[in-house]
Amino acid sequence: MLVIASANGAVGIEAAMQVLRDGGSALDAVEAGIRPVESNPADHTVGYSGLPNLLGVVEVDASIMDGRTLQAGAVGAVQNCEHAISLARKVMEELPHVLLVGSGAERFAKEMGFPETDLLTADAKAIWAEIFDTKVPSGCQERMAYVESIRRYAKLAADPERPNETVNFIARDARGNLATGVSTSGWSWKYPGRLGDSPVIGAGNYADNRYGAAACTGRGEMAMRLCTAHSVVTYLKLGMTLEAAGRAATAELGYLVDPYFGRVSLIAMDARGNHAGFSNGPDATYVYMTDDMRIYAEAPRIHVAAGGAGRRL
Repeated sequence: MLVIASANGAVGIEAAMQVLRDGGSALDAVEAGIRPVESNPADHTVGYSGLPNLLGVVEVDASIMDGRTLQAGAVGAVQNCEHAISLARKVMEELPHVLLVGSGAERFAKEMGFPETDLLTADAKAIWAEIFDTKVPSGCQERMAYVESIRRYAKLAADPERPNETVNFIARDARGNLATGVSTSGWSWKYPGRLGDSPVIGAGNYADNRYGAAACTGRGEMAMRLCTAHSVVTYLKLGMTLEAAGRAATAELGYLVDPYFGRVSLIAMDARGNHAGFSNGPDATYVYMTDDMRIYAEAPRIHVAAGGAGRRL
């Protein structure tokens, strides 16, 4: 049995492993691992205390996928829902759909009995205000002026020193089943309603028992354009080793034309339980835990330099 996660998943990985030790499924484990991250006020990239959008509103996204059945559920641009990963699982299990967004997802959350929670904390609001009240000229402080000035000011939000991440988990249970889960508050200061790769099956999340699983963090628009998570699994299907598959999918990012080109990292596991992390930026890590480990371990991701990064036509 094995659980791997992005580095910020460390606060939940032991809970995920305990689920597996107690006989729970891989799906149960990834949900149990992500929920503590969504509730962590020190993490401004996920759930409660996530950084808000352009208008100062926190919108969260999540997805979950069962590698045994290829069933999946996802939600996007959801307000006032702390545990988006659990809501995504409800979509998978209760509806004939895969993805709900915005007011529809919020309505469904109420129907499923999810409590409404104000996700904007004082700390997150202060970080948001720092950008708009000190760095953006006063003429653009009417938020909708961002439409005209997005090319000029979006790089403030894309500052690599600021949070722009996600939490993701992959679990392999005692029966060899795989599952993936992803949750995020998305790109800080994003345009309202923006969705990245996290709620998009194949882009930020994919699992297939036959071959493996992968999940992404970072600039979601890049992973969306290349279906990065699915690409890793496809390469495994074609017979590549896990390292070769991860390297190939990460290297592809360098071919994108993108003036906001940024870091994309991924974690991956093959059907036999081999695991690895990859990133187009240096010094990235991920965490993992097996059922015979007392505490989790942290490992470096393989750095794949993105040649041609940010190419322009």
